[in-house]
Amino acid sequence: MKDIMIATDGSENVKNAISYGIEIAKATGCKVHAVYVVSDEHAEVARRDLGFAKAIEQNLADEGKRATADVEEAGRRFSVVVESILLKGRPVDEIINYSEKNDVDMIVMGTLGLTGVKRLLIGSVAENVVRHSKVPVLVVR
Repeated sequence: MKDIMIATDGSENVKNAISYGIEIAKATGCKVHAVYVVSDEHAEVARRDLGFAKAIEQNLADEGKRATADVEEAGRRFSVVVESILLKGRPVDEIINYSEKNDVDMIVMGTLGLTGVKRLLIGSVAENVVRHSKVPVLVVR
């Protein structure tokens, strides 16, 4: 193993996943790809108000920088190399595509994202990544 992806959304749920991912990277000498996906779900809003959509996208990008900075900080504490990546699109697709294009050996993620009725209707990001990924996925509660 040489590359691990830690998918983050910056939430409290992901903190345990970051710890697990960094520990695995430290033990195996892997590089970590800290990935945050700026969801394009707000694109529908763009049709109505471009300025508002750009503000949302910028806010999400700023949130992504903070989220990946948390992974970088955890990596520094354990002398693990971390590369931060911000992607834009549908989180499930972007996580899977990035892992395949960059020969990631494992994806580590928390139980990210949606809750309640919306989760029941479209499924969770973690669940869909597990179902469709060609590489192993470690989901941490």
